[in-house]
Amino acid sequence: MVFRLGAALRRLSWMVWPAALLVTQQLLFPAPAGSFVSGLVLGSITSLVAVAMYLVYRVNNVLNFAAGELGLLPAVFAMLLILESGWNWYLSFFLALLCAAVIGVATEFLIVRRFFQSPRLVLTVATLGIGELLAVFALYLPAWWDSYLQSQRLQAPFSFRFDIGSRVFDADHLLALVLGPAAMVALVLVLRWTRIGIAIRASAELPSRAGLLGIPVKAVSSIVWGIAAVFAFLALFLRSGVYGLPIGGSLGLLLLLRALAALTLGRLDHLPTIIGVSFALGVLQEGIVWNSQANEAEAKMAALTGLAIVLGLVFRRSRGFRSALDVTSWQAVGHARPIPRVFLQIPGIQVARGVVFLVIVIFFAGFPYWGVFDTTVVVRMGLVLLYAVIMLSLGVLTGWSGQLSLGQMAFAAVGGATGAWLTQKAGVGFVAATALAGCLGALFSLVVGIPALRMRGTYLAVTTLALELTTVQYFLNPQFFSWVPVERITRPPLFGTINWESSQAAYYVCLVTLTIACVAVAGLKNGRIGRVLVALRDNEIAAEAYGARASQLKLVAFAISGFLAAVAGSVIAHHQQAFNVTPAGFSIVVFMGAVVGGLGSISGAIIGSLFWNGSWYWLQGSWRLLATGTGVLVVLLIAPAGIVGLWADLRNLALRKLGARFGLQETDSAEDLLGNEDLER
Repeated sequence: MVFRLGAALRRLSWMVWPAALLVTQQLLFPAPAGSFVSGLVLGSITSLVAVAMYLVYRVNNVLNFAAGELGLLPAVFAMLLILESGWNWYLSFFLALLCAAVIGVATEFLIVRRFFQSPRLVLTVATLGIGELLAVFALYLPAWWDSYLQSQRLQAPFSFRFDIGSRVFDADHLLALVLGPAAMVALVLVLRWTRIGIAIRASAELPSRAGLLGIPVKAVSSIVWGIAAVFAFLALFLRSGVYGLPIGGSLGLLLLLRALAALTLGRLDHLPTIIGVSFALGVLQEGIVWNSQANEAEAKMAALTGLAIVLGLVFRRSRGFRSALDVTSWQAVGHARPIPRVFLQIPGIQVARGVVFLVIVIFFAGFPYWGVFDTTVVVRMGLVLLYAVIMLSLGVLTGWSGQLSLGQMAFAAVGGATGAWLTQKAGVGFVAATALAGCLGALFSLVVGIPALRMRGTYLAVTTLALELTTVQYFLNPQFFSWVPVERITRPPLFGTINWESSQAAYYVCLVTLTIACVAVAGLKNGRIGRVLVALRDNEIAAEAYGARASQLKLVAFAISGFLAAVAGSVIAHHQQAFNVTPAGFSIVVFMGAVVGGLGSISGAIIGSLFWNGSWYWLQGSWRLLATGTGVLVVLLIAPAGIVGLWADLRNLALRKLGARFGLQETDSAEDLLGNEDLER
């Protein structure tokens, strides 16, 4: 009897998190029945996006940040057929459904398959680029009809109405309540009872074994991407009838956050929990909307969703072998190889390196006085230098220690708010305030790092992203906390005497900040801490066998990363003379810039900042998305180690040819690559 009761409880364990979220809604945000039904509608749409992400993760072991955009292009296509061409609603729907499947398969075949053997970190960034590229296509698609659709709502082809209290529901709500669950049931039947479903489940559990058994793993991956695109299309098409579809706008990070929360609480692989949590989160959000002002509801929802993600990770259980695979497949991207020591014997190489370094120093040191850049460009270049510091902090955390962070701007925001409060309210000097802000950022990063010791890869990425959204949306929102600076921030004199009110002086403050950060990071990288962190990233078990203390060193990496980001945030707040909370999800695009430049490299951080800020400041409209989307994909396809890695490969290729003329040949020995003194150290 006890055994049967225990088995029954285990079968019902998937209901724990949905029930907890519903209880939270009833206790903290009680709402009438109409809001509950509206929450089910929102939950149905969320569940479709969450399932689309679940499918791709199961097969490719990667978070698909392009899940929503996969459905955006066919949804816009369907709306144009119906509204502009006057086609039948049903015909347009099924044609767009077919187009969604084709887009998903083509995306996997043309782009994702190129990264089949790449680290999961690279493929994660590639999905970000895929999402922006698809968004650009969706933005330009209405031009083929000479249409200027913006945020458009699509009406259902039949009439239906029912009232629950003061809430009015129509045919669009009914479609969302019916088609969403129907798609889930169809998916379960396919996965459980068809040969394709069995192949998908086998490929998800162990791709290498499935390949040995004759299952075409790559073809299965294409099918899964096609199904995921169909689910994403259904979500956005149903959303267009209920809430409207933001053509040319943002789908919203809150939709992504709800889907990520559902995935996390469902341990990324338990479909009933993922679906149940999606519906519960929809009900919770409608309860918050009912009990809050319009400008506060989104921030409260972001905070509670982030808290739910953290709790889900704290109480998660290990998944054994699959969990081990998740860790080992999340290695960092490749790194640029230094010049082999043997080629430094070529006459003139040392001089050429010195000349290049001198030119770079002269360029940055004299930038404000070249006479070809106006004040606006000087100010922007100062921000480029400060964002390079933030990308340096990402290099320490992700490039060296392999801890994937998608919430780095949270540390910068904490540093910015703290530094501004200290100088404006507490009367602390700028240098001391920035140092204290950096220490608080390091402490905040340690708080994140302690639970992160038991997670890597996907889980840590979700946690840090949720942390950023929660921090910038709620905890640093002046609507909820009055201490957050909102007034103009003055620049106190450096050390009480040096005035830096001019744009040129502010630029040099940014340059000095970057220089100090580069010197510190270079010293750490060439010292024991940097070498051991890289060893832990590449093979943690082997490094621990040689006496490396993994937990302590990972916390050191978190502290250093948080300190650098917070220092940059404090300088940014005073440089801009305002504390501006970055948009939700801003850390993602900063992370993309760091990977494009070259993660873990000092020069890569600077180049990544130039690439990202250059595309943001000097390109307009959709060209920004095209540069970051297409640019990221192109760079990752030809240079997984980033622009710096590509330059290093081309440089070393030229040196090999030049070295052959002097009778020098590169070897694979450690002495050749590092030098005797490095080996002894």
